[in-house]
Amino acid sequence: MAMSAPLLLVLIGISSLAAQWVAWLLRLPAILPLLVFGILLGPVGNILQPDALFGSLLFPLVSLSVAIILFEGALTLRYDEIRGLGKVVRNLVTIGMLITFLIISVSCWALLDFPPELAALVGAVTVVTGPTVIAPLMRVVRPNRAINQVLRWEGIIIDPVGAIFTLLVFEFIVLSQKAESLTHLFWTLGITAAVGLAGGALFGWLLGIALKRVWLPTYLQNFAVLAVMLSAFGLSNAIADESGLLTVTIMGIWLANMRDVDLTDIVAFKEELSALLISGLFIILAARLDLDALLAMGWPLLGLLLVVQFIARPLCIAASTAGSSLHWREKLMLSWVSPRGIVAAAVSSLFALTLEKTGYPGADKLVTVVFAVIIGTVVLQSLTSSALARALRVQQQEPRGVLIVGANSVARALASALKKLNIPVQVTDSSWEYYRQARMEGIAAYYGNAWSEHAENFLDLSETAHVLALSPNRHQNALAVYHFSHIFGAGKVAAIRSGAALKSRQDSESPRFRRHEVLFGQEQTYGRLSSLLARGATVKTTRLNENFGWLSYLEKNQGVIPLFVQDEQGILSVVKGDRPVPLPCTLIALVQNENSSNGRD
Repeated sequence: MAMSAPLLLVLIGISSLAAQWVAWLLRLPAILPLLVFGILLGPVGNILQPDALFGSLLFPLVSLSVAIILFEGALTLRYDEIRGLGKVVRNLVTIGMLITFLIISVSCWALLDFPPELAALVGAVTVVTGPTVIAPLMRVVRPNRAINQVLRWEGIIIDPVGAIFTLLVFEFIVLSQKAESLTHLFWTLGITAAVGLAGGALFGWLLGIALKRVWLPTYLQNFAVLAVMLSAFGLSNAIADESGLLTVTIMGIWLANMRDVDLTDIVAFKEELSALLISGLFIILAARLDLDALLAMGWPLLGLLLVVQFIARPLCIAASTAGSSLHWREKLMLSWVSPRGIVAAAVSSLFALTLEKTGYPGADKLVTVVFAVIIGTVVLQSLTSSALARALRVQQQEPRGVLIVGANSVARALASALKKLNIPVQVTDSSWEYYRQARMEGIAAYYGNAWSEHAENFLDLSETAHVLALSPNRHQNALAVYHFSHIFGAGKVAAIRSGAALKSRQDSESPRFRRHEVLFGQEQTYGRLSSLLARGATVKTTRLNENFGWLSYLEKNQGVIPLFVQDEQGILSVVKGDRPVPLPCTLIALVQNENSSNGRD
């Protein structure tokens, strides 16, 4: 019996949630479970038929969703971050992108007998890798710092840059169908590009001014940004066909680089909205996939996948890394990892729908080929990258770094002490003032919530072995514990108590928080450590051995609070109360002076 439309919509929502949960549980890129759920509901189970369910609304639904996804991606493109990147990353998103585009385009034309325009569109769509696939893969593979930095920043930057390039290619193809001559084509393309660039800059500037001068109350800002962005998209398309996506992309980039505009809450809102749209949209798009058409392409399609993996990417890396200090093993690893992601699937589906509306022959094949490239690259590279990294000896040794959630005075004091022992350490905080102070003290810092989607893409955890929640806010500590325990395991995550160990406080704390280790013992609280530091206590390191051991140290340092111990192999562990530590070792402790010890806690 066919399901009603409301039930099908509910099924899409439940399936999206289930796919995201499976991805979280198995630590997989979300795109894989979403693909599986969509294919099971669509071509396999024949339960969900998006064209019948949405009818004429399918195109505007996909169109608006892609506009929001591209706008959210553009909000992360900051010029100062690009200027700070190395030459290799800049080459990858310019020269390397063009090489990949040309090789895949020619291969589609030669192997699949695609028209040149459609082949070029496949090549443009598949240049985008994207951070949503790279970040989970890097956590599993754990390549060395050079490889990790190159791949992460390539995915982050090529997302909006590749989207703009793809939009221009698409507009050239669509407008070439309507143009009466080559001159008319370039004139129309110029108008479309001008409307997109000018409209994006104008709307971005106006919206930035409104946010900067607080013309809108805080509770309306997220809604206003979404409404203005969608208005810009619709108005731009009304003035010049197919210019709307370029408008919202430029609008996002303009806002991201406008001075004195706080986009923290807006970016967080757009991340949540994009995650929701991407999940539902990908289920819908995967359900439209024609498995018979996929299988019918046969060996030529497999040949294209081999070209993407073994020719396009290696040549891209060879050109982009020429003259760099990267070792040949690192270049080989970079040549293997370039999974395509959700942006490629969403954009290709939108373009296919647009081309189908204009009667372009073979437009339906665009989605089939792009999905095949996504499935092939993600599955192959997810299964083999760890083994290849070990074989090439470019996988990091067991990580020994520390991530501290919080950049307050206590967190900074501990981070500085750990740095002196050559332990990789970074702090994270949503307070700009704490973040700024950490940077001024030379401590690596991330601004924002450590459990956000933005942190998923930008916060480098490749060297992290321990996570310490040192916020005075117990709810933030609980969120950090819950989030990072799944990634690193409960034994690698600890949180300090935010207040005295009163029965009422214990009863009110989250059960998932109580299951995890309490940092420095039950009697130590954030307030106590902060108060001692404010009164002059200092964090010091002391070498302990058989001649000057644990008991001798405690006798000489009355009121000392042991924090960490580092063994001979450089492995760091948290000291639990006043338990003896293994010798020899280096002890990190909070040592009180006369002012701090005489004061009241």
